[in-house]
Amino acid sequence: MKAIAVLNTDGGTLQTTDLDAFSDHLRRSFEERGHEIEIRRVAGEEIVEALEQAADDAEIMVVGGGDGTVSAAAAIAWKKERVLGVLPAGTMNLFARSLGLPLDLNEAAEALAQMNIGPSDIADMDGKAFVHQFSVGLQPRIVEKRSEIEYHSKIGKMAASTRAALGVFFHPTWFRGELSTDGRKLKSGRFAVITVTNNPYGEGHMPYADKLTTGQLGVYWSRPLSTFASMRLTKDLLLGTWKRNQDFKEEAGDTVKLRFFGKMHHVSASLDGELMEPKNPTIITIHPGGLRAIFCPSDENSQSDEAGGGKAPSQRETTDERNASD
Repeated sequence: MKAIAVLNTDGGTLQTTDLDAFSDHLRRSFEERGHEIEIRRVAGEEIVEALEQAADDAEIMVVGGGDGTVSAAAAIAWKKERVLGVLPAGTMNLFARSLGLPLDLNEAAEALAQMNIGPSDIADMDGKAFVHQFSVGLQPRIVEKRSEIEYHSKIGKMAASTRAALGVFFHPTWFRGELSTDGRKLKSGRFAVITVTNNPYGEGHMPYADKLTTGQLGVYWSRPLSTFASMRLTKDLLLGTWKRNQDFKEEAGDTVKLRFFGKMHHVSASLDGELMEPKNPTIITIHPGGLRAIFCPSDENSQSDEAGGGKAPSQRETTDERNASD
């Protein structure tokens, strides 16, 4: 099988990676498995165009970069029915973790080369695809504050995130809105945060999904929080102990509707870590099995390419299989 790897030279840890050495390792890993891979290095401002071209040129797209790069690649792979492989070159690498991939770039390259292709759910917010989460309130405010701080490395970004978080914690805010799922109103009033995820969070680790095939959105929200309560919630999310936090509520569903009350400039939002302006109302929908992705071979959710004779199943075939099993 032929794959094209698109590496964002301005994104994530690739800025400080020896790209010549890594490209050689990536190419060798694929060739040893009998696959062909072309590696294209592009600047951040050219990444979307490069991803579109890669989807036109090959059935398999391998992408390396930060959250924004991975999210853009997933949207294109979903739209054009291509297979997506993810190199963990970001800061948190939450989608790569959900795919079960090693966080070391060289090890991830070797895992991707095994072509363990399977279906993954993908979600969209008013037509904009995402693979991790859409969030309003607390988390986007931290991202917004962090964007005002200069940094040049992964460690620098983590330090900037800590400074930004402390600034937000000591100046807590809230917004008014109404949250509904599958036509059922969950809450109307004041919120500190609303987060909608592509599959529910797992427990005991950072906030990412253990399974990408449940066919449901995770829906989370909190009332307005004090400084201490904001710190506690952030700690519980990072440690995966959020279920015991009485301020953090959980639900699941196929469709979520958010309606905001008051002035929209008071509402901070992010999609897969990228700041954006939400619509009012905002509609989020899950698409079960809509994305084909390369999972780590040991991931229980993956579908081995060996079972299908090495052929990547199409989105239509994935949907038919799901319907047959229902």
